[in-house]
Formats: sequence, C-alpha cells, structure tokens
Amino acid sequence: MAAILTDQDYSYRQLAGANFHDIQFERVNFSESNLEGANFSNCLCIDCDFSYAVLKNVSFESADLRGCDLEGADISGANMYFSMLEGANLTDIIYDDQTQYFKMYCPEKGPIVGYKKCFGFRIVQLLIPEDARRTSATNNACRCDKAKVLTIKDMYTNEDYDEAVAYADGDFIYRRGEWVEAKNFNPDRWVDSTGGINFFMTREEAEAYL
Repeated sequence: MAAILTDQDYSYRQLAGANFHDIQFERVNFSESNLEGANFSNCLCIDCDFSYAVLKNVSFESADLRGCDLEGADISGANMYFSMLEGANLTDIIYDDQTQYFKMYCPEKGPIVGYKKCFGFRIVQLLIPEDARRTSATNNACRCDKAKVLTIKDMYTNEDYDEAVAYADGDFIYRRGEWVEAKNFNPDRWVDSTGGINFFMTREEAEAYL
C-alpha cells in the first residue's frame, strides 16, 4: 500500500529532487516550497496546497491533483501527462513551451482533421471545422462538438465503409459524408471523460486507442 501523509506543513521547504512517487497526500501544504525536479508521478493529492511553489521540471505524470491549489505555481518544464486537474485552482499558474501536456494538444483555432476508432476496428476520419468547439485535457485525446465524416476505413485492410458505431454510445452513428454533432459537449477541458466527439490528431494515435 502507498504511504499516506496527512495534515503536514511543508511550506517554504527546500525539497528539490524529492521522490514522492506513489504517495497519497491529504491536506498537505507545499505552498512556496522549492520542489524543482521532484517526482509526484502516480500520487493522489487531496486538498493539497501548491500555491506559489517552484514546480519546475516536476513529474506529475498520472497524478491526481483534482481540487488542489496551484495558484501562482511555476510548472515550467513539468510533465503533466495524464495528471487530473478537474476543479484545481490554476489562477496565474506559470508554464512554458517545455511544459508537457498542459497546453491544448489540438490546435485551438482553424479547421483540423482528426481520427477516431469505432466498433469493428473502423477508423473514422473527421473534418473539425473552424467554428467547432474543441478541447483536450492532459493527454493526446481531444474532443469537439461537431465534425464532418470524411472517410471510414478498416483499420487493417483499409476497406471503405459507409457507417461506424461509436464506442461510448451505441446510438451515435458516423456516416460517410454526413455531419455529426454532440449536444452534450462539455467545454471544461479538465474533465477528461465527458461529453463530446472524441478524436485524435493522427490515425496512429486513434489505432492505438483501447
């Protein structure tokens, strides 16, 4: 079982490079601490305070940070892959081009082409128009509210199909040449599994989806 730390005050501490992998933190105060290069991968953080902490080059890979306070924290160069940030306070958070998986994975503006995997190993190629709302959390999966079906092909043989059925909703049918719209699109990008048309930026990413 992972170690559990509860109601600890680590504010203003020098904790650079600390290895906290797989630890559960409950109401731990890391505010204004130097945590540069620390490893928080696979950690569960419940009501923790990272406000104004130095989190440069930290690994938050697969860390649960939902509801935590990261106001003013510096996550420059940090690895945020598959971290959960739903409900976290991200006010004035500092990040840069080296921060991984914090910025939107898909382009925020302009028309784009996306791909999704459906039942029967069918790969659907989608045109996401310029006015479509789109978003992504902290991984390579994206969501949008509407798209046009360009092609539907067998993942292995490349055979063409006219229809494909979505994994998440058996009543959601993709038909070649037709528009589809998700009425339940959730614009909150930090809610990972939620309403919308899920897609990936490349066919290879869609094929790898399980």
